[in-house]
Amino acid sequence: MNLSKRIIALIISFLALSFCIFAQADKKTDPPKTNPNYDAELAKKLGADDYGMKQYVIVILKTGPTKIEDAAKVQELFAGHLKNIMRLADEGKLALAGPFMEGGNMRGLFIFNVKTVEEAKELVKTDPAIAAGLLEPEFIKWYGSAAVMNVNETHKKIQKTSFVD
Repeated sequence: MNLSKRIIALIISFLALSFCIFAQADKKTDPPKTNPNYDAELAKKLGADDYGMKQYVIVILKTGPTKIEDAAKVQELFAGHLKNIMRLADEGKLALAGPFMEGGNMRGLFIFNVKTVEEAKELVKTDPAIAAGLLEPEFIKWYGSAAVMNVNETHKKIQKTSFVD
């Protein structure tokens, strides 16, 4: 298994364990319990199923095959990459994104609020750094907490400065 698939497996395992730990009670003896804090309106807004989960597509961004020596051009492409991230987040298509700090060939992560890899592929086509070949995407379906959809709203409240204008 390559490194990116191992990282995906670790992320999925960690999040699945953290979000589902209480759902693992002995189901043979205990009937399903209704959450007294359940907010039907919020669940509907976030697209949650009965477990508070939903389907996404994770994209691991790896170093692409293209090498560009012109530093200004690379800076321009990555500025466009960041603007594209902001646009997709504002449209509700991108639930989460960020660079890996010590990922080697793996550069970053997108979690798209879409159900199919095909939809995610269409969205990454709008990214200038990917289109130029500086980044190469790898796609995988993921089932995670619908609460991830609140990350961008919260981020806008805690972000003091921005990478883009």
